[in-house]
Amino acid sequence: MRIPLSKPDITDAEKTAVMRVLESGRLALGPETEAFEKALAGITGRKLAIAVSSGTAALHLSLIAADIGKGDEVITSPFSFVASANAIMYVGARIVFADIEEETLCLDPAKADSVITEKTKAILPVHIFGALADMDAFCSMAEKHSLKIIEDACEAIGATRGNHKAGGSGDFAVFGFYPNKQITTGEGGAVVTDDPDAAVKIRSLRNQGRAGAGTGEMLEHVRLGYNYRINELSSALGRAQLERLNEILENRTRVADLYSERLRNLADIRLLNPVPGGSRSWFVYVIMLKDPSRREALSSHLSRSEIDSRTYFPPIHFFDHIRNHGGFSKGQFPVTERVAESTLALPFYTTMTDKEVDYVCDKVAAFLS
Repeated sequence: MRIPLSKPDITDAEKTAVMRVLESGRLALGPETEAFEKALAGITGRKLAIAVSSGTAALHLSLIAADIGKGDEVITSPFSFVASANAIMYVGARIVFADIEEETLCLDPAKADSVITEKTKAILPVHIFGALADMDAFCSMAEKHSLKIIEDACEAIGATRGNHKAGGSGDFAVFGFYPNKQITTGEGGAVVTDDPDAAVKIRSLRNQGRAGAGTGEMLEHVRLGYNYRINELSSALGRAQLERLNEILENRTRVADLYSERLRNLADIRLLNPVPGGSRSWFVYVIMLKDPSRREALSSHLSRSEIDSRTYFPPIHFFDHIRNHGGFSKGQFPVTERVAESTLALPFYTTMTDKEVDYVCDKVAAFLS
């Protein structure tokens, strides 16, 4: 039995939605994208949503809309997918990392506060593995120091913590809809905000800097822009997925609970902690080996049984282009580095069966016994 690391949950509803677009003949910048944006804004509790071609594009455009550029500093987490740091470099700003919390693996507010300088322009907390960062702390910090908040919620749609929901707190928040995410558009992302002027600018930027909200005359361009449009097929797919969001999240929680029930008594691993005062939106299922030197052997053992696994995530500050950018070094962020050397993502997807979960857990337990 081959068990992939991830797999999208595509039903007849999604297939029908995509066929509807193909039959309409309108494949770009049409009613499906508008409807998808309206639905996403409603789910996140924001006034506006702008769908784009990827979560990375959403980060890039949010930073531009926040007027962040050369000479500015943006504080973020070194434990994330590299795009959250790359986007800061795109706009010419300086990445300032602060270490993560042991409990949630999200950016540590106290450590972030300690690296604020007069050049700090924004905080970019990452809701890692579907767990919200401490947005109460970050909102207070931003208000105190007049900073922008850009939430990286690419892994966390539907998550909550206290009075906050994913995407509901920052000046801007971004989502990603790659096929391994909770919901997918194939390739795609979105920005949500309550700022109508910023939304107009982002709509223009995603469509080559076209005038107005990106809907002006085809050859009328008022700023440097990008080809960050999402297509109507992707929007229709995302819209159908959003209509099933509660069902999808419930099923992913079911799979995570099955894993946790089977694995929690294994002495050689640690599992992700519950989110304090909230609920995780399950993106991946990650275990942490207490003896990190065994991780590669465990991954190889699973591979021999046709079970995919992957390390999640290598520390961003270890990558050459990031290290050279900020002068970062090993040992600088000890919690991130300790966690990163121990994590292994197991197969995880919405439609995963009890039999598949049992098979993976049996192989993990056999290796660790």
